[in-house]
Amino acid sequence: MTDFLLLAFIFLIAGVIAVPIASRLGLGSVLGYLIAGIVISPTLSLLGVDIVAVQHFAEFGVVMMLFLVGLELEPKLLWEMRTRLLGLGGGQVLGTAALIMAAAMLLGQPWQMALAIGLVLALSSTAIVLQTLNEKGLMKSDGGQASFSVLLFQDIAVIPMLALLPLLAIPGLIHGGGAGHAESLSFIDGLNSWQTAVVTVGAIAFVVLGGNYLTRPIFRFIAAARLRELFTAAALMMIIGVALLMTLVGLSPALGTFLAGVILANSEYRHELESDIEPFKGLLLGLFFITVGAGINFALLQESFLPILALTLGLILLKAGVLLILGHIFKIPWASRWLFALGLAQAGEFGFVLLAFTVANGILPEALADQLLLVVALSMLLTPALFILYDRVIAPYFNRAQDREADEIEEQSHIIIAGRGRVGGIVDRMLEAAGFNATVIDFSSEQLGRLQAFGINAYFGDATRPDLLHSAGIAEAKVLVVAIDGKEQISKLVEYAVHHYPDLHVIARAVDRDHVYQLWALGCRDIIRETYDSSVRMGRSTFEALGISGEAAGKMSDVFWDLDRRSMIEFADVYDINILPHENDALIAKVRRVQEEWQPEVFEKMGSIMDKDKKANDKP
Repeated sequence: MTDFLLLAFIFLIAGVIAVPIASRLGLGSVLGYLIAGIVISPTLSLLGVDIVAVQHFAEFGVVMMLFLVGLELEPKLLWEMRTRLLGLGGGQVLGTAALIMAAAMLLGQPWQMALAIGLVLALSSTAIVLQTLNEKGLMKSDGGQASFSVLLFQDIAVIPMLALLPLLAIPGLIHGGGAGHAESLSFIDGLNSWQTAVVTVGAIAFVVLGGNYLTRPIFRFIAAARLRELFTAAALMMIIGVALLMTLVGLSPALGTFLAGVILANSEYRHELESDIEPFKGLLLGLFFITVGAGINFALLQESFLPILALTLGLILLKAGVLLILGHIFKIPWASRWLFALGLAQAGEFGFVLLAFTVANGILPEALADQLLLVVALSMLLTPALFILYDRVIAPYFNRAQDREADEIEEQSHIIIAGRGRVGGIVDRMLEAAGFNATVIDFSSEQLGRLQAFGINAYFGDATRPDLLHSAGIAEAKVLVVAIDGKEQISKLVEYAVHHYPDLHVIARAVDRDHVYQLWALGCRDIIRETYDSSVRMGRSTFEALGISGEAAGKMSDVFWDLDRRSMIEFADVYDINILPHENDALIAKVRRVQEEWQPEVFEKMGSIMDKDKKANDKP
C-alpha cells in the first residue's frame, strides 16, 4: 500500500508542477507531461518501478480518448467535411506514409517494418497543434482550418491503422508478454478463418445495435436513480465492456470504443457521457505521457544523438514538404500554407501508442522502436520552435508582401469592422441595412470567397497589423468594431487603436467577464460580451416560462442589466491586468461590498415588479 501511495504521489506531483509551467511557456500540456516523466525517470529507476506495466494501464486513457473523439464526430458533420477530410487529410497521411516507407526501405528495412514506420510517423500532434492555434488566435484562419481537417482525419485514421498493423507482424519478433493478457481468454481460439470472421463481424454488429437500441433504455433506467456516480460507473462499464469484447475477438479495443462513440454522437446522453469520462481520460492520458517521458532511453540518445537528430529533422522536412504541396493543390494562401506545413510537421502523441502496439504485436523490434520513440519525442519538443519560426520570420515576410495588396483598398469608410465572422457579420448587415458602408477586414480568404459569392465586399488581411489598418483609413475613421477571434488578438488590436487614435470610438468584442476587465484596463470603454445579450434574453424567457408576463420579465431584465453594468464599471476600476482576479484583494473586497450593498436593492426591485404583475393578472 505504501509503495502504491508513494508512486501515485510522485506521478501526481510531477504532472501538477510540470504541466502549468509548460503551458505558461507555450509548450502545451503533452510536452509538460513528457518533461515531467523525464525529470522523475531517475527516481522511478531507483524505486525499481516497472514503467512498461504502468504504461499498459495508462493506455486505457487512449481508448477513452478515441471514445470521446467518436462522440464528437456526428455522421452529418463528417459528410459536410468530406472534401477536406479526404483530400487534405487522406493526402497527407497516405503521401507521408508512402515517402517515409520508401525512405525506410532505402535504409534497409523490410517492407512490413517500413510501412509500419510510415504509418506511425505520418500522424501529427493533435494536442499540441490545436492548443497552439487557439492560443495564437489562428484557429479560424485558412491554415488553422486546414490543420483541423488533417488532424481530424488522422484521429479517424488511427482506427484502421490499429486494425492493419497486426497483419504486418513478423513471426520471429512476437515474444511472450508482448501481446497483452487477453491471450488467456479469447472467443476465437481454435476457430478457422471463416468462423473467426463471423465472430468478429458479430461482435461489431453487437456494438452497433447495442449502441443504437440498448444504451438509451439502460441510461434512462440509471438516470432515474438521480445518482451522478452511478451514471459515471455505467459510462465506464460500457467503455470497458466494449473494449473487453473487442479484445476477446482479436480486435483493437480502441476500434470498438471509437465506433461506440460515433453511434452515440446523436444521443441525448452525449454531453453527460463526455463530462463523466473526460476526467478519467485526462488523468490516464497524462499518466501515459509521463511514462513515455520516463521510458525514454537516454543512454541510446547519447550514443546515437546525431543520427536521431538527423532522422528527426528529416521527418520534419519531409512532412512539411508534403503539406506544402497539398496546400498548393487546395489553393491555401501562402502565409497560411506555411502555418499549415510547419504546424503539422512533427510526429504525434498517437505515435507513442502505435509504437508500443507494434512492439507488442511483433511488428517492430524493441531496439528500433526505442529509436523511433526518440524521434517522435524530439519532433514534438521542436514544435514550439517551428511556431516561433512562423511568427518571427515567415508571417512578417508575407505580411510585408501583403502591404502592397493592402494599399489597393480604395473605398475607405469612417467605419472599420475587423473580422466578418459570426459577430462582425451581424454588425455589418445591420449597418448596411441602415445605409452605412463599412470597410471590412478578415483573415480567412476562404471566408471572403464565400462572402464574394453573395456580392459582399471585404478585404483579406490581419487586422492587428498597424500598416494594414492605416491602408484601411483608420486615421480618418470614426468607429472601429473589433470582432475578431481570440483574446490575445482582440486585446492587441484594442491596445494599439486606443493608444494611437484616442479620438477613435472602439467597440470591442469580449470573450468573457475577465476579458471585459482587461479591455477596460487597456482604455476601451465600449465593450460587448459576445454571449451576454443572448444570456439575458434566455433569463427573460425563463421568467416568462415561470408565469411572469412579458412586460414584467422585460423590466426585471432591465433591472439586472443596470446592476450588472454598474458593477462591471466598479470592478473594472480596481482590476489589475498583472494580477489574477482571485488574487486581487481590492477586486475581491469590491465584489463583496457590491453584493452586500446592491443585492438587496435588486431583490426589492424585482420583487416589486413581480408583485405588481401578479396583482394585474389577478384582476377579474
